[in-house]
Amino acid sequence: METASTPPLPGGTWTLGDSTVTRFGYGAMQLAGPWVMGPPADHDGALAVLREAVDLGITHIDTSDAYGPRVTNELIREALHPYPDSLFIATKVGATRDAQGGWPTARRPEDLRKQVRENLGSLGVEALDLVNMRMGDAQGPRPDSIAEAFETLAALQQEGLIRHLGVSNVTAEQVAEARGIAPIVCVQNMYNLAHRQDDDLVDHLAADGIAYVPFFPLGGFTPLQSEALSQVANRLEATPMSVALAWLLRRSPNILLIPGTSSTAHLRENIAGAGLSLSDEDVAELDGVGRA
Repeated sequence: METASTPPLPGGTWTLGDSTVTRFGYGAMQLAGPWVMGPPADHDGALAVLREAVDLGITHIDTSDAYGPRVTNELIREALHPYPDSLFIATKVGATRDAQGGWPTARRPEDLRKQVRENLGSLGVEALDLVNMRMGDAQGPRPDSIAEAFETLAALQQEGLIRHLGVSNVTAEQVAEARGIAPIVCVQNMYNLAHRQDDDLVDHLAADGIAYVPFFPLGGFTPLQSEALSQVANRLEATPMSVALAWLLRRSPNILLIPGTSSTAHLRENIAGAGLSLSDEDVAELDGVGRA
């Protein structure tokens, strides 16, 4: 639990539905085994990372029952249950795992109901704080209708099994379609310094008080690389990844970070890095990376 001696997390807070969360959060995906399959190599180390995140004041954890599968949810439950009142756990549905480690889609109403109940069971809660409806595929969003899937989640929300709804890996048109069915509190898409395709969407959501949660904020499986990023990092005597996180927090107040790691030391490094102070000159130079 955060104490008076714990430094505040960078970025301050944001309101997700009826909860206030830290803008610097934690993504649990990397706690599973290789390629997000199976248990972690260091079980106790994974529990330590989760406990350290909460001890440092993080109140927003992102997960999914598909990670492992079930591995990250079960680790979260083992490490943190009973959960502090301040902790907000977001999960997602829309895909399962196959024996080869693939992510086949599963968006029929019966699939989504099954996934929601599995998340409830593995996390050990009676209602999920937030469920993101993940669309598209590993290559990105696809222009399919989100209506049937999102209507199913909205019905589960009415049944009291979900507190808040969000969407993930979606187009701007799918965001609008979902909002016509039920209120959303966040959009979770790929976005970082070099991938700026959602610039307009970020700004529109900010104006409406809706969070934008970028996944792969540091580039994902292909880390960000840019001459401008390296130059700013060298000037600030920081790592490029630190600068990239700090830029995201500076980009818009509705951006919530969920960088993942399986190391407590790396967790602390991410927090310190996101707290870098960027000058207007730094930001202008970095803005050119994704707009080149």
